[in-house]
Amino acid sequence: MPKLYEYFGLIVMFYANEHTPVHVHGKCQGREMRAELIILNGVVADIRYGPVAGRLPLQANEMRYFQEVVEARTNDIVAKWVDFFVMHKPIQPERITRRLK
Repeated sequence: MPKLYEYFGLIVMFYANEHTPVHVHGKCQGREMRAELIILNGVVADIRYGPVAGRLPLQANEMRYFQEVVEARTNDIVAKWVDFFVMHKPIQPERITRRLK
């Protein structure tokens, strides 16, 4: 389960057995949400956030952090998805220590 980012206690990651469409999970203290990147003509056109079955949703401040990371790093997330799931390259996690917004 490749971890992409750590951001103020929030972990943004892929599950190793993921499937398309491109999406990431945000986890914090047992709570979890999902962000699906909608790609049209090679460009991220929209981001859809939603719950993960069987998990409590992120709290409001955790969700805000999740949205900040996903929106600021959208293109990087897509590149890491391709690297990991298509090219089978390892992913190096990044710890973000400053606010992105």
